[in-house]
Amino acid sequence: MSPKVAKGLRRVIQALGPGVTTGAADDDPSGVATYSVVGAQFGTSFLWSAFVTWPLMGCVQMMSARVGMVTGMGLAGAMREKFPRWIVGTIALILLAANTINIASDLSGMAYAAEMLGAGPSHLYVWVFGLGICAATVWLRYHQLASVLKWLAVALFAYVITAFLVHPNWPEVAHDTILPTWPGGSAAWAALVAVLGTTISPYLFFWQAGQEVEEERARGRRLVVHRRRTSREIVDRRIDVGVGTFFSNLVMFFIILTTALTLHRHGILTINTTRDAATALRPLAGNYAYFLYTLGIVGTGLLAIPTLAGSAAYAIAETFDWAYGMDERFENAVSFYSVFILATVIGAALDFFNVDPIKALLWSAIINGVLAPFVLVALLLVASDPRIMHGQVSSLVTRVVVVITTLLMFGAAIGMFIF
Repeated sequence: MSPKVAKGLRRVIQALGPGVTTGAADDDPSGVATYSVVGAQFGTSFLWSAFVTWPLMGCVQMMSARVGMVTGMGLAGAMREKFPRWIVGTIALILLAANTINIASDLSGMAYAAEMLGAGPSHLYVWVFGLGICAATVWLRYHQLASVLKWLAVALFAYVITAFLVHPNWPEVAHDTILPTWPGGSAAWAALVAVLGTTISPYLFFWQAGQEVEEERARGRRLVVHRRRTSREIVDRRIDVGVGTFFSNLVMFFIILTTALTLHRHGILTINTTRDAATALRPLAGNYAYFLYTLGIVGTGLLAIPTLAGSAAYAIAETFDWAYGMDERFENAVSFYSVFILATVIGAALDFFNVDPIKALLWSAIINGVLAPFVLVALLLVASDPRIMHGQVSSLVTRVVVVITTLLMFGAAIGMFIF
């Protein structure tokens, strides 16, 4: 390896941070379920969406990151500079409600996976996972939690490996990806909204911006609220976000591919639970594929639930001017941690209502797909305001792509109800 290549590789590795964990958290059990349903129902028809959503997701996350880096505030705090408290509060409360339902579904999916791996009854593991995540978040400081989350991202490789175990015909896969056949009807529009909603999800915007503030605090820059960012810092975050979002969409591609080549090809078009998805996969792709698919649900859930609960806690805390941050001691940020714990505990308690995790996760993704464009409009207005951004507004290219993303998500949501 040449010194120049080695130097470039070292820079990429050093740049990795919040963008990687945010991108990986996108492929939570909700995402796994949504992509599995889409692959089972429509085959390879939606493989193209992984390549379309990568630049869209990347620009949205970079815009969110820049807001946090430049303003020294999370997204809700920056929105408070632009909009009345009641508007930001409404967004924060809807985010909390949506994330709580998502947490409930994620915990249920993880618990089913643990049971399928022979670890014990699922109802027990809903509480083991839920309370364990709460305890870890309260006891660990930010740099410790961030390190754990980055390592949990490795769990996503399970879905890449699983796809290779089904021995795809790669020329055929390439053809279906580049020249897909668009399935007609409202179900296809709902699937598109679900894919967009789980890939470009509002909680990721708040989490990305919040992590930028946490990074500053972890480096001892708590008092430097409006420090002007250098071009190197901006480029490093672009690398970080680019790698994280690429990896996220690559995993999405392989999940759709795996279920398309196994479940859809063998006429299994409807999945009702995560157990159904994994059990159907076992005889078609073998025990290794079954094990990796199931294990991946647990790993991605452990990564995503802190993101879901944390993003809601950031939004609520900033809306109501509470002390917040995962580097804060519990006694110094009681309200912030209470929101985090409440969302997780209510999510665990919802397991007793026997909510179908696959259906709940899919509908959660659809709801996010409808909600996201409104949050994107607010994000655009904040990131384009020279006063709020202290003269470091998002680049023109990023703003144009985010406008396109917003219009696409509005269009897909409208199409779902019309067609």
